[in-house]
Amino acid sequence: MRVAIELQLLAVAVLIGLVHLLWASVAAQPQRGLKWNVGPRDEPVVLTGMAGRLERASANFRETFPLFAAAVIVVYLSGRIGFISAHGALLYVVARAIYMPLYAFGVPVARSIVWLISFIGIGMVLAAMVV
Repeated sequence: MRVAIELQLLAVAVLIGLVHLLWASVAAQPQRGLKWNVGPRDEPVVLTGMAGRLERASANFRETFPLFAAAVIVVYLSGRIGFISAHGALLYVVARAIYMPLYAFGVPVARSIVWLISFIGIGMVLAAMVV
């Protein structure tokens, strides 16, 4: 049985989320320290530099991923998958993969354009419901 490309891309997006989580955690470790990591985390540590940017990039991914996942699931379950949803899902996944290093290395304008492209990808997946 062939798995829809939209579902395959959803799985790839999950992997991107795991990379976000791991990269942000590893980058934050030197600033937070082991005591904070194993403790109750009552006192927030404001991260700076790349660690702070990775934390914000990860938070941004966590904001958009549920929207993407819901859109893919709805389009798939409704039987509306096709050219538009596949290309929208691809746009989202590629843009989110590019977004993370752009944010990590502090690239300003391109990062925002790539974020917009990922958002357009979600819109395309949703558009498949009505086109």
